[in-house]
Amino acid sequence: MIRTPAVAGRFYSGDPALLKSDVKLKLDEGCVPSPALGVVSPHAGFMYSGAVAGAVFSHVTIPGRVILIGPNHTGEGHRVSVMTEGTWEMPMGAIEIDSDLARTLCEASPLIQADPRAHRFEHSLETQLPFMQYFRKTFRIVPLCLMRLSYEECREVGRALVASLRTVTDPVLIVASSDMTHYESHASAVTKDRKAIDQILKLDPKGLHETVRDNHITMCGVNPVTVMLLCAKELGATRSELVRYQTSGEVSGDMDHVVGYAGLVIR
Repeated sequence: MIRTPAVAGRFYSGDPALLKSDVKLKLDEGCVPSPALGVVSPHAGFMYSGAVAGAVFSHVTIPGRVILIGPNHTGEGHRVSVMTEGTWEMPMGAIEIDSDLARTLCEASPLIQADPRAHRFEHSLETQLPFMQYFRKTFRIVPLCLMRLSYEECREVGRALVASLRTVTDPVLIVASSDMTHYESHASAVTKDRKAIDQILKLDPKGLHETVRDNHITMCGVNPVTVMLLCAKELGATRSELVRYQTSGEVSGDMDHVVGYAGLVIR
């Protein structure tokens, strides 16, 4: 099963050389990368959120296994959909799915289903890959696409993921894909997003889930980030760092209708 890029040529360049050059321009030069348990990274067009994603991946080493968790924007597929086999074709090279780990994850909870439909046109995971490919040519992925979930359902997915990860001995990075506040003023987005970011900095998955709900924060990847935090804490995380935050208004100049982007690293 081969998944072709859904947003190459729109969210980022479909030309390998131009894409590599663009990614390089968005990195934090002089950063010394180190291992991490998880990250939060945005998924808009590289023009708008690429500098935040670049900052995130400049700070971490990319291991041979990566768990990608993103929101389902298309409405296709199961509520928690995992692609369990095949290859993702990308401009900078093909990426194999870690089939053994993906199938183990599906067996760990009935909530998690093998379903490629959710991944066919979804951009939230695809946009992470060029940054990782810049730093490491070969790695395998387990892609998860989440619809709206309760906190208890996030806990179930997190428990299943931790149980699956404990069947492997090599390092794994969990990448949670999310944009923050959507289509509010810059000032409103900064205020609301700070409330969510503070919960991530406290490594508080329940606090994040409730803060986003109670403050009507349109953070599309709250469930992926909640699951990532649950897993990271169970795997021994002790600290979280905000490496960069900005809004689309700082790029476009339109400060009345922005989208917020936050990049965080959990170790």
